[in-house]
Amino acid sequence: MAGGNRTSLDGCPTSCGNLIFAYPFGVGADCSRGPDFSLICDDDACRSPKLFLRDGITEVVDSIEVNINDFFLVSIRRAIPMNSGVRVYNMSLETPGRSFSFDRSATFSVTGCDLDVYWIDQMTSRPVFGCSTWCPGSEEIITEVAASYNCSGMGCCSVLVQDVFQISIQLSFVHRKSSSIGASRSSNRTSLLRDRITVVTSNSTLLFWNIVDQPNCASAEKNRTEYACISATTHCNDVATFGYTCECEQGFTGNAYIIDGCTDDIIGYNAKETKVYIGIIIGLSGGFGILLLAFLALFLLRRWRRNVQKQLRRTYFQKNQGLLLEQLTSPDKTNIFSLEELEKATNNFDPTRIIGHGGHGMVYKGILSDQRVVAIKKSLVIEYSEIKQFINEVAILSEINHRNIVKLFGCCLESEVPLLVYDYISNGSLTQVLHDESRNDVSLSWNDYIRIATEAAGALSYLHSAASISVFHRDVKSSNILLDGNYTAKVSDFGASRLVPVDQTHIVTNVQGTFGYLDPEYFYTRQLNAKSDVYSFGVVLLELLVRKKPIFTSNSGLVQNLSNYFLEALKEREITDIVDPQVAQEATKEEISSIASIAEMCLRLRGEERPTMKQVEMELQILREKQVSTWQSSPKNEQQNETILLTRRAKATCQAFATEPGQGANLPLEHNQRCYSLEEEFMESATLPR
Repeated sequence: MAGGNRTSLDGCPTSCGNLIFAYPFGVGADCSRGPDFSLICDDDACRSPKLFLRDGITEVVDSIEVNINDFFLVSIRRAIPMNSGVRVYNMSLETPGRSFSFDRSATFSVTGCDLDVYWIDQMTSRPVFGCSTWCPGSEEIITEVAASYNCSGMGCCSVLVQDVFQISIQLSFVHRKSSSIGASRSSNRTSLLRDRITVVTSNSTLLFWNIVDQPNCASAEKNRTEYACISATTHCNDVATFGYTCECEQGFTGNAYIIDGCTDDIIGYNAKETKVYIGIIIGLSGGFGILLLAFLALFLLRRWRRNVQKQLRRTYFQKNQGLLLEQLTSPDKTNIFSLEELEKATNNFDPTRIIGHGGHGMVYKGILSDQRVVAIKKSLVIEYSEIKQFINEVAILSEINHRNIVKLFGCCLESEVPLLVYDYISNGSLTQVLHDESRNDVSLSWNDYIRIATEAAGALSYLHSAASISVFHRDVKSSNILLDGNYTAKVSDFGASRLVPVDQTHIVTNVQGTFGYLDPEYFYTRQLNAKSDVYSFGVVLLELLVRKKPIFTSNSGLVQNLSNYFLEALKEREITDIVDPQVAQEATKEEISSIASIAEMCLRLRGEERPTMKQVEMELQILREKQVSTWQSSPKNEQQNETILLTRRAKATCQAFATEPGQGANLPLEHNQRCYSLEEEFMESATLPR
């Protein structure tokens, strides 16, 4: 079969709606390899076709590409009724057969009232706490849809199951208030939450598959009648747990599970036809002698490799939307790096060079040939939507030049996965300084935080109004505000951003962002505008004041939204009783009230009532000018603030020394004395007359 790849048996369907699949999967009799791989296509005329596995309830939500991956995405939904007087309920999520196993990390949304959710560790058989739900009083109405959307505790929570690959997941639910079962019968929407427990996969989950009729390749190759890898130029891969998978050899693509399924990458012929042509070439060239044949073979090999590399580069360039990128950017603004240069910069993408995970990929630290230290962003999954985000981010950042926005050096289109090359920001993100307890070596003053907030506000104001084209960031949060060596703010991660024509005030998009920071008006109307970023920035200001995460767990164990918590607390208590003790110690009441007022304006439900980012920047600038004026007119205040900061930094320095590898509790007495002297020296130097 020349000029194309075979994917399934003759006469068997290969698609259901917009989803495609290939053998060993199939729909219908004799179209799949055994019952495990049998699929059901529900093509009801009243709605779009849906594809299910053999059990009829596990829905396939993405195409099954057997020649690329040994996994695919599925959606699982299970429900069990709740009975009065019963406190403990158990649920077993089984795979549809031995050929499948769940991913080692799967997230499920659990809806129901007043539940403690546990998952059972398969290694120890012990329950592991996952999350808790709670419901308001019976007089209040909450639907399953509303509860499952935020899924932050009220009527719904998310449980992350982390275990080795397994064919079943065991969940256990402890109901804390059995008397609430059947409550609020006046509302069917509410009673569903109180009368049943529903478990749904969050954003789908991965289901791995392999051939399990033999434990490994060695055993499978002995039984040729049942051996799954039947295409020529194919090889077998052992699975770590049990079974094996089949794959075309390097230089060939297609389906290794059917006869002549693997074809040559470049020529497009199957293995048998390729061998015939090679035989003819060898026969014709044999008359010219061994020496001529050796030179000819060497020449053909080099030419073939060169053609393969050129073809791969062209393929990846087109796949990565290279033509579109050339239209959106100019060569003088965006450098195109070679893959070889980036491999040298990261030591072939050594895992030890990984410095973090962004919203849309993995980030490596690298050193270019000109000694520039860079951060290289590599997407984790190859999907068309992510390639669009890649092009979007390059197009946006190539047009932006601002001291408080992360600098894009260029990109690489020669690899299967698109790569971005940024300036390396050495001191991590604002969220790490605020919430990461392991970062005790970093100590910023209240003035530093106000400066960082002002710089970030200036960057967003520039994006909204001063750049050549308006840009709505759409994912403003403290983890996307990076800090360089001087702790200068750098706004980053433009994978979710949108370009907006100058004659438009908003655009309609699919909702995208991070819960806790997401503008409620944008969520309900899907109309993205500059005020959506203003709302998210207001949450960042609350983090500076209260030092809590956007979604946090209170001392009573209740999961709360930071913005709701702050606005409610502001009605009942003084602002100085709400903020973090460190803030109350360093800042004046006027400064705290000013920041709280700005945050309150940013968090207003109606976007038209919120200030612009330019107005927020100006308010913060005015506050900073007042701080400078106050410190200059009162050196004593400056001296006291500096004493607090130096003392904290001295303690952090000693703590960092004390936790060096190989030391810890065994530090000698003279080291402890040296730390104490260092702290005293800081305090004394801060209080000397100047």
